[in-house]
Amino acid sequence: MQETKRLIKETASTILICLAIVIPIRTFIIQPFVVSGESMDNTFHNGNYVIIDEISYKFEKPERGEVIVFRVPPEGLALSNYDVNKTVFYIKRVIGLPGEMVEIDGDKVIIYNQENTDGFELKEPYIYINKLVPSAFSNIHKKVLLGPNEYFVMGDNRHNSSDSRMWGPLSGENIKGRTLLRLFPPNALSIFPGNYNAY
Repeated sequence: MQETKRLIKETASTILICLAIVIPIRTFIIQPFVVSGESMDNTFHNGNYVIIDEISYKFEKPERGEVIVFRVPPEGLALSNYDVNKTVFYIKRVIGLPGEMVEIDGDKVIIYNQENTDGFELKEPYIYINKLVPSAFSNIHKKVLLGPNEYFVMGDNRHNSSDSRMWGPLSGENIKGRTLLRLFPPNALSIFPGNYNAY
């Protein structure tokens, strides 16, 4: 009887210690995320299971080419016919950084900043465009000036993505974190999946 009580006490202590370690990590450092939809094809596919790094952006700013998960702003929710008070997360790629001007010329992206006042076209080998299907996305022509804490984000599946081209810049406050690991499917297991230096 005494041995049973001791075993129960040790088991309970072990569980409490594990919870004390796991819960803060799960709440403040990493977060699981399941990709839903086709907007990041062919980099990420529907059903991919990824782990989000929530801590890095507390010490550094997102970089161009990184893949992030963020809370969709009200403009994006309205565009997708969601309740604007609902919390929905998207996964997209960082294209434009604070203070830059982003020019969308059909399927071409041009960045203007202090180092490149004449602009430079992004090299984007990761994008997927189905040229066999006509798309209104090819007819988008606009320039967007980003504020001090604003980012321009886009899906890699350029003709099938609700992103900053439609609903505008993303506030840095909405960013949840960047992709750290892809765990599923097993044959696509990778660290910092999808990240690319787009300069």
